[in-house]
Amino acid sequence: MDNFTFYSPTKFVFGKDTEQQAGALVKEFGGSKVLLHFGGKSAEKSGLLGRVRESLKGAGVDFVELGGVHPNPLDDLVYEGIDLCRKNGVDFILAVGGGSVIDSAKAIAMGVCYDGDFWDFYSYTAQPKKALPVGTVLTIAAAGSEGSGDSVITKKDGMIKRGTGGECIRPKFSILNPALTQTLPAYQTACGATDIMAHVCERYFTNTKDVETTDRLCEAVLMAMIHETPKVIADANDYEARANIMWAGMVAHNNIVGVGRDQDWNSHGIEHELSGLYDCAHGAGLAVIMPSWMEFVYKHDVMRFAQWATRVWGCKMDFADPEATAREGIKRFREFLHSIGMPINFTELGAKEEDIPTLVKKFGLPEGGRTGGFVKLSSEDIAEIYKIAAKATL
Repeated sequence: MDNFTFYSPTKFVFGKDTEQQAGALVKEFGGSKVLLHFGGKSAEKSGLLGRVRESLKGAGVDFVELGGVHPNPLDDLVYEGIDLCRKNGVDFILAVGGGSVIDSAKAIAMGVCYDGDFWDFYSYTAQPKKALPVGTVLTIAAAGSEGSGDSVITKKDGMIKRGTGGECIRPKFSILNPALTQTLPAYQTACGATDIMAHVCERYFTNTKDVETTDRLCEAVLMAMIHETPKVIADANDYEARANIMWAGMVAHNNIVGVGRDQDWNSHGIEHELSGLYDCAHGAGLAVIMPSWMEFVYKHDVMRFAQWATRVWGCKMDFADPEATAREGIKRFREFLHSIGMPINFTELGAKEEDIPTLVKKFGLPEGGRTGGFVKLSSEDIAEIYKIAAKATL
């Protein structure tokens, strides 16, 4: 196990009706003028925004509003939010929504405190050091942004999707009411579940030795997702299953399952180009890319994939042919994703095989460059993974 520092100070308030504590929590963390940031009509129609507004008013917290966040949040709304915060003296940002809203809120929080263009953080020419405090009211279990110091934004010019991270944007508090996810369509629920599982897999496939504790934590989260996700697909109102999935989403990405080990993140990077170009759901893109990445890299460490197959997917270990066990695990993963309604190839996702050169170019590796942690990939390797994804079958 590698040396590590783990610091996760977010205050989590979990359970039914907890959104009514939003105002008191903002005040607890020093907020006096809030930007209430949200997505579309669903939060308003459901009454959630109304309850949050009343909570803020009840706590004596003034606020301004900015809605309109879409999946794969865009930079133009971030610029608008930065300007709005500066003009109104905002000192706290409250995100009401899923990962896209929270990521947009984090970008605004950094931008307000930065003299340059906030995109500098996403183009890797600057590191975020300061941000307005952010709180969240989570409405979808997926991205894990409610507990992480990460944010992903798409630049409208060129549809370039990039991420950044820093402790300054880790939320001060996050309100997690599983009941708020019960109105989600099955497809969105499945996309979220896929993202959660991908966050764990990006950490699980590592070259670091002797990480049994975090291996077992990863495996436990994956097994919980395998157990709980079909329940909520079958019954959207299964509160207990929703609760387990919502907490799994946070655990999967606040890095408690990833400490002390190197991580990969190639699948996320490769998928970002798909959702950047086609505006598809991130989880759906991961459902296509991650098993294809596995097929491309599993021979790098067959026994790690065989361990994953036996411990997580219940495959029988074939000691005479461990590669067969590894492949069976990948097959079961893809079948599971298909069973919850996820696409498995380019055609089902709405992507085009002829766009692979464009996707690779947008990924942006310099000539001769490589990326990743588990297996260092070249541009040619990334193209091969896209080709596997284009033609994948059960």
